Amino acid sequence: MILTKSEREIMDVLWNAGEPLSRCDFLERSEAKTWKDSSVHILLNSLLRKGLIREAGLVKRSKTFARTFIPTMSREAYYVDAAFTQRCKPDCLKVMEALLDRPEVDEATLKQLLAMVEEKMK
Repeated sequence: MILTKSEREIMDVLWNAGEPLSRCDFLERSEAKTWKDSSVHILLNSLLRKGLIREAGLVKRSKTFARTFIPTMSREAYYVDAAFTQRCKPDCLKVMEALLDRPEVDEATLKQLLAMVEEKMK
């Protein structure tokens, strides 16, 4: 599933928040947005239809209640899913090799990865 630029901006706000957000929260936290304030409802409904967010409950805003939303998958899971649903699917082993070549992957990360692989093989 591919997101538009505006939908990715909304998801980034939600992923960075780490908590359920209302429509007003998105407007307050979206600093460099490319969409209009009046479009947030359309974007949220699109993300609901795509299954990337779900309603988390209600929060009181002045005299009314507003729905709050949470992501249904992590940022990392979305990008992996997006990479493997493209027309030209990458080779899984080559993706892993490229990730291991990243400077962010230190010895501690490698140990955690090894433990995850060993657990998966059980």
